[in-house]
Amino acid sequence: MASLNHRNGRAPIHTNGRAQFVLCVRNESYPASLELLKVYRTLPDADGERDKLIRVVDESGEDYLYPKSYFVPVELSAAARKRYAEAWKLNDVAAQR
Repeated sequence: MASLNHRNGRAPIHTNGRAQFVLCVRNESYPASLELLKVYRTLPDADGERDKLIRVVDESGEDYLYPKSYFVPVELSAAARKRYAEAWKLNDVAAQR
């Protein structure tokens, strides 16, 4: 998974070649890390999947495993994906300063 580091200047993708996004629908155990009704990007994590966990880039900007039941998958339009990629690059440049 080292080649899919979200800090390498490129947004990571899943094996299907596309970024995956989820909507947070529960956060009672992690209110400081997860905002309800916010869309988050996920990262591939086969070990987490086996344990019914999902790797999410949370409010800290880091990726952590959370229960899959806290999220529902969402599909972004092409325009939204483009805007997300642009914002990702701007955020990454700001973080490096």
